[in-house]
Amino acid sequence: MERNIGVLDQLVRVLIGLVLIVLIFFGPQTWWGLVGVPIIAIAISGTCPLYSLLGMRTCRKCG
Repeated sequence: MERNIGVLDQLVRVLIGLVLIVLIFFGPQTWWGLVGVPIIAIAISGTCPLYSLLGMRTCRKCG
């Protein structure tokens, strides 16, 4: 799949994912924090399936 996530978008996604994962251990301590895992995985891969479906991209140097 083609990259469609820019560097700033990746950074924001990783930070949001980490905050959600930290919520497992601190705060409400629910399993909802595991939602952060796929968010981080998408950021690392550089490809967002939703962006692909909508034809969006935040990466200036990509395709």
